[in-house]
Amino acid sequence: MRVIGGSARRRQLKTPAVPGLRPTSDRVREAVFDILGSLGVVESATVLDAFAGSGALGIEAISRGAASVTFVDIDRRAIAGIRENLAATGLDGPHGTIERGGDGPTTRLVRADLLEYLARVPGTRFGVALVDPPYPFGDWAVLLELLDAEVAVLESARPIDVPPRFTVRREYRYGGTLITLVEATGPSSADPRPTDKDPV
Repeated sequence: MRVIGGSARRRQLKTPAVPGLRPTSDRVREAVFDILGSLGVVESATVLDAFAGSGALGIEAISRGAASVTFVDIDRRAIAGIRENLAATGLDGPHGTIERGGDGPTTRLVRADLLEYLARVPGTRFGVALVDPPYPFGDWAVLLELLDAEVAVLESARPIDVPPRFTVRREYRYGGTLITLVEATGPSSADPRPTDKDPV
């Protein structure tokens, strides 16, 4: 596994020894970032790498110019592996956080259940969310109600029922992986910001 493009191109990535971990293949990752690149949404973006695993998706985003990436995974071995991969690509910093005088990207490593994390950070809006849960994952409805992102890339084995607050822009099938690109058209259920129907 390697970084496909950007400043860390060709750097090798390791897969943490986590049972059931299914890293996004280089081929699918390249296709995803070709799509996002054509939309111009990665550079300077605030990115969420959900169910981060090896961190390959988020690291690809940093390599391609994302302003910040938050990696969220519940397994401590995954978080340790992400930290190692950040170091191997030269994108690391103390305790997994990069601070470079405001000119470089910032990474945050969060060990947490994703749904609990999203519920406790209402109002945190991401420009791009990269969501690649284990294929048996069954809480897409809850996740998509909590997720506050302008654009989200969803990886699954089967089609996802997307709530009305998201519009499906594109779907691509790569072998057993279905990539669904959605764009937000409304706020998440956890968003505390007032809407037209809320009292101010």
